[in-house]
Amino acid sequence: MSAALHTGLYVVMGVAGAGKSLVGAALARALALQFVEGDSFHPPANLQRMAAGIPLTDHDRQPWLQSLAAELDAAQRAGTGLVLSCSALKRRYRDTLRGPARAVQFIMLRGDRALLAQRLAERHGHFMSPALLDSQLATLEEPAADEGAWVCDIRETPDIIVRGLVARMVAAQST
Repeated sequence: MSAALHTGLYVVMGVAGAGKSLVGAALARALALQFVEGDSFHPPANLQRMAAGIPLTDHDRQPWLQSLAAELDAAQRAGTGLVLSCSALKRRYRDTLRGPARAVQFIMLRGDRALLAQRLAERHGHFMSPALLDSQLATLEEPAADEGAWVCDIRETPDIIVRGLVARMVAAQST
């Protein structure tokens, strides 16, 4: 695997139940990069709101997003690369993560509402209330063409998604 893949900054994004943590961790292993679980940076108040089925506001999300942007900055400065899971539902959130000079590759995990709801119903012990799915879908601003996000269908297994992403990264490097 090329050294450039090991220094890239990748954000695996999508709504609750899309598989961000699972795919992000597997991608990080495949690339031999650190994986950062974005949810672990939420302050306790955000976790309590989401567990109660109360959607976060832009104001609630801003310090969280700034913490994640700092993680991306640190990886970029160290030249180590990073895979980060983060919902990144709105363009302005992605802009915060991109910052003024970060080359971040967003990877959107996309699925239909029925599959997402099924996954959330089967998930146990997670702080995110399944009741927030509709709010997340309403908030989601899919990346525009100029953002260059790679979109993956969550009907595929995580292994297939990761293999496809790695192949895409290698192909992008050779051009």
